[in-house]
Amino acid sequence: MPQEPEFDVTLIVESAVRLGIELDEAETQRWLHALADTEADEITVDADSGTFGHRVTMLDFSPRDLERFRRIGTIVEVTGPPEVAESALALSGSAAQSKIQSFPGDADYFQRLNLKAPTREDACRLMAWLLREHALSHARGADYQFLEAKLGSYPASGTHAGRPVSKGSPISWTAREVEGGALRFESDEHGSTTILWEQAALDPGWVKLDWVVADPDRGQLSNASNVIDVTWEGPDGAIVSLDGYLDAYFQEVYLDADAVPTFAKLARFVSDDALDDYVDRLEGEVRKYLTKSLNYGKAAKRMYNIFRLSGRHMDAAFVRELFDEPATLLYQVWSLISTLDNATQSGSSIPIDAVRAQADELVLSVIDTLEGAEETAIVKALLQLRRTLEDQDAGERRTTEVEAAQANVVNQVNTFFRDKLEAVPTIRDYIREMQAEKP
Repeated sequence: MPQEPEFDVTLIVESAVRLGIELDEAETQRWLHALADTEADEITVDADSGTFGHRVTMLDFSPRDLERFRRIGTIVEVTGPPEVAESALALSGSAAQSKIQSFPGDADYFQRLNLKAPTREDACRLMAWLLREHALSHARGADYQFLEAKLGSYPASGTHAGRPVSKGSPISWTAREVEGGALRFESDEHGSTTILWEQAALDPGWVKLDWVVADPDRGQLSNASNVIDVTWEGPDGAIVSLDGYLDAYFQEVYLDADAVPTFAKLARFVSDDALDDYVDRLEGEVRKYLTKSLNYGKAAKRMYNIFRLSGRHMDAAFVRELFDEPATLLYQVWSLISTLDNATQSGSSIPIDAVRAQADELVLSVIDTLEGAEETAIVKALLQLRRTLEDQDAGERRTTEVEAAQANVVNQVNTFFRDKLEAVPTIRDYIREMQAEKP
């Protein structure tokens, strides 16, 4: 039997050693061979865990926290009568890469919701009803609180709840607005306008539901989001996405193998250009996070997906090892900041004590994990943020001191990820190329 050729991993090994990253060369070789295997089936089902997904995605998934994610999934998944509504719920983001991301950020989900109806308008009405019923029935529980929904697009630029919004951007609905089925919008063109929930559903755009959930296993709060690709199946069996684009399946790990028939039916209608479109969209996000919304951690996660799907396997291998490092617990800083944002929204009932406790835990973890100048700078920034939280109340706007401390923490974490990524010449060149292009 011929021996498989070895990949030359010399450069990424040297970069890892220089940065103090522990790289398992044998495991990296195995992963690179699996990634390059063009004979393998595109969709892989793991019979032991009852999960499935694209073979490249499944290489990075561990069922370690599967029961936790399934438990949260019962909160976020929108369901309906089986004769008209079919669902396939998946993990996405860092949660779908749990084999390499020891410290995932939020609990991100992606759902395919297929609705059977005589007409597209009927499907939109059914979607509006199912989304609203689910949000209201899961508005609050012992360990979760509904935050907001995204449905429809603003018809013009203006302000909503005192915040500027742009024409065509997704409409954000508070729990109270979802319950009332309407929101007030100050249009720059037409003045005060009422947007109805069912009206927004006729052109749904990006559909998303957000919660904050208490995680007793980890003793912290997490954000749980569900991005929903809603499709309409007509009487002739044709399937179209209600937002005009049927999403690809290169990033999800589906939680229930019983959903394979639903997934397979929908996958037949995914565009042949789906992979190219997916990579293009990710590169747009990378440009955003490397320029106007600076976040090297989020940029790195998207670069990893781009590299592994576009043939840049060596670069992907390095970023993969970077996120397998204990030091990447710093990515949890973004979850802390997001939780703080939610806790300081007007009327929020998220206890500020939970945010303080989460900050305490993160400080201790950083002290246990990092060493030297990196630890000193980041711990100092986190402690400053923690001190400012003493005078912060839940449901009240963040003080100037909290915002300044938060900005300092974000800056330190950005510096950490930037320095690690730019230590690899090919990745540094890619970053420079992205930054030179307009987002």
